[in-house]
Order: sequence, then structure tokens, then C-alpha cells
Amino acid sequence: METKVQTDHGWNKLGQFLQMNEQAFLDLWVEQIIVHSKNDNIELIRKNGSLMFELITNSIVNKLSENDLKTLAHKVAKERVEANINFGEFVYNINLGRSILIKSVTTSEITMEELRPIIDLINRQFDLFCYFSGSRYTELKDIKLQEKNLFISQTHKDRLAILGQMSSSFVHEFRNPLTSVMGFIKLLKNEYPKLPYLDIITKELEQLKFRITQFLHTSKMNTVNESKNEEITIKYILEEVIDFLYPSIVSSNIQVNSNIDANTRVTGDRNELKQVFLNLLMNAVDAVSEEDQVRKISICTKVDHDEITVMISNNGPAINSDEVKFIFEPFYTTKKLGTGIGLFVCKNIIEKHNGKINCSSNEDLTVFQITLPINKMDEKEV
Repeated sequence: METKVQTDHGWNKLGQFLQMNEQAFLDLWVEQIIVHSKNDNIELIRKNGSLMFELITNSIVNKLSENDLKTLAHKVAKERVEANINFGEFVYNINLGRSILIKSVTTSEITMEELRPIIDLINRQFDLFCYFSGSRYTELKDIKLQEKNLFISQTHKDRLAILGQMSSSFVHEFRNPLTSVMGFIKLLKNEYPKLPYLDIITKELEQLKFRITQFLHTSKMNTVNESKNEEITIKYILEEVIDFLYPSIVSSNIQVNSNIDANTRVTGDRNELKQVFLNLLMNAVDAVSEEDQVRKISICTKVDHDEITVMISNNGPAINSDEVKFIFEPFYTTKKLGTGIGLFVCKNIIEKHNGKINCSSNEDLTVFQITLPINKMDEKEV
């Protein structure tokens, strides 16, 4: 699209006036723009200002193609992104040039009646330039952000791959002797049922096995075919986890309140979902154990049409809003001795079961909320 303008005496005279005063305009503009000595190339900025000045002058005395304006705008936007210049500063410098140019135009000997359409034209060209450069600046910034996120994602994948290789090597070495020890503990319980501490040893060994399974699951995160789907009653699996953690709950003097729907069933891998609830409840136990006040954990469910929501809350220390944003990222942990894979594993398991998991926290409660689809059969029974 091309914009044709008038070419009468007044417009040509103004064009000549601008051409004669170009260097004075550029000197004044460069003195006032925002520049950064480390990132900015002042000669390049001045050159771009000169190109813009020439485009505006040509639009007054002849014609201007919007493609020419767009080409320059895209060039400048790319350079500003590469220089990592704040967008606000970029727009400020553009509009500073507009103000200086219009002020210069009003000092010419052209009548105000002739100047009005010229000023309108200048404003339009600067508006288009701001639009083209701003749009391109945003596009390029988005591309850089996507590239950065891709790099971070790939870095996480690389770290997970290394973790997977490490897990594969030591998990089997640990599991074999651990299985033997657990087997001998069962034999001891059968032969000496009154022998003290065997229950405690068994629970501790089971928790050790659970931690090892976490690493193994992380290294095999994408092997969906290994899952064994079955119909699971949410109440039963949660009660199993509570029973498993009962010694820790009693020893830490924790009040556990539960209100769990008795009938709702989901389809999934029992061991994987049990791992999720066990991880969340173990985290809750750890969190409230730091408190001197009454320690409380609450487990409740809410059924809504075709999904069930499980809410596990505790009155331990609040998790700040910045940490909540990254709490499900791999290797991110708020614990001193945490691995940063527990919640990451939970998130992947829940999403693999077509569900959602999120966390909210304030001074009163920290709540982990899990939503899972309900079996269609349940809807008919209800």
C-alpha cells in the first residue's frame, strides 16, 4: 500500500527545510534519547534515526510505501531485542523523535493551515512505525522466551536422563538386599511374634523401598505400558496410606481428620496412585512436625459430575507464592534434604491418569488438590 501526498509549494518547501536541518535534528535527538553504554551502538542508533528522518521527509515531498516503513521498523526492533533494551525505553526514543520533529516543523515558515495535514501525516507515519516495530519486538521477544524455555526443558530432560541412568544402576543393587532383609524380617515375625521393634523396622524398610521406587519411577517416566490399570475405590487406597503412616502420625502427635466418599471409583494403576497419596501425606507429616501448635492434617473428597477432587491439607508452615509456582518442577525442593523429585513424580502420575494437581498455601493451610476422572459406571450407579 502506498500513501500519496500533496506536492504543492508549501509541502516541497517543508521538505527542503527538513533536509537542510537533518543533522541538527539528529544531534538534538541523540542528546536526549535513553542509551546504555554497554549494550547500545550509538552510531547505529543515529543511522537508524537518519533513515527514519529520510522516510518521513520522502512521505512529505513524494510518496512512502508502508513496506519501506515496515522493513526499517523490523530492522530496528531486531537490533533492540539483540541489545536487550527495555521496550518502554524503545518506545520512548521513537516518540521523542516524533516530538522533536513536529516541534522543528512548527518553526518553519509554512502557514499553520498547510502544517496541519503535514503534522497529521507525520503522526500517522510514526504511529505505523511504532506498531510495526512494537509488534516485531514482541514477536522476537516471544521467540527468545520460547527458545529459553526449550533450553531449560531440554536441560531438565538431560538431568532426568542422567538420573535415570544412575537409578537403573543402583536401584537393582539396593532392591535385592532390601528384599532379602524384608523377607528375613517376616520370618522373624513368624518365629518370634513377640520380638519388639520388628513392626518399626518393617515400616522403615517399606518407606526406604518407597523412596527407591520414586527414583525408579522417575527413570521410567515415559513407560506408560508398564502401568496396570484397574478399578480403584479412592477411600480404600487413602485408608491404606493412612494405616501405613500411622506410626509416624502417632509419634508426631498429629490429628488426622478425614471425610472421604465411600463409593467413588477411578481407573488407574493402584501402586502409582498410592505412591502419589503416600508422598503428599508424608510431606504433610513432615510439614506439621515443624509446628509447636496443634498439628492437623485433613483429607477430604468432593464429587462433582464426572470427577472427584481429593484435598490433602495441613497447618504446617506456609509455602511462599514464588515457591508454589515451581513446586512441581524436577529437582526443585523446599526441604533441606529433599531430592526435588517427589512432587514432580506425583504430577506426572496424575497427568498420566488424565487428572490435575495443584497447590495453594497461606498462613493457615497448605492444600494439595488432586482431580481425577470418575468411572462412567459410577455415574450410572448413582
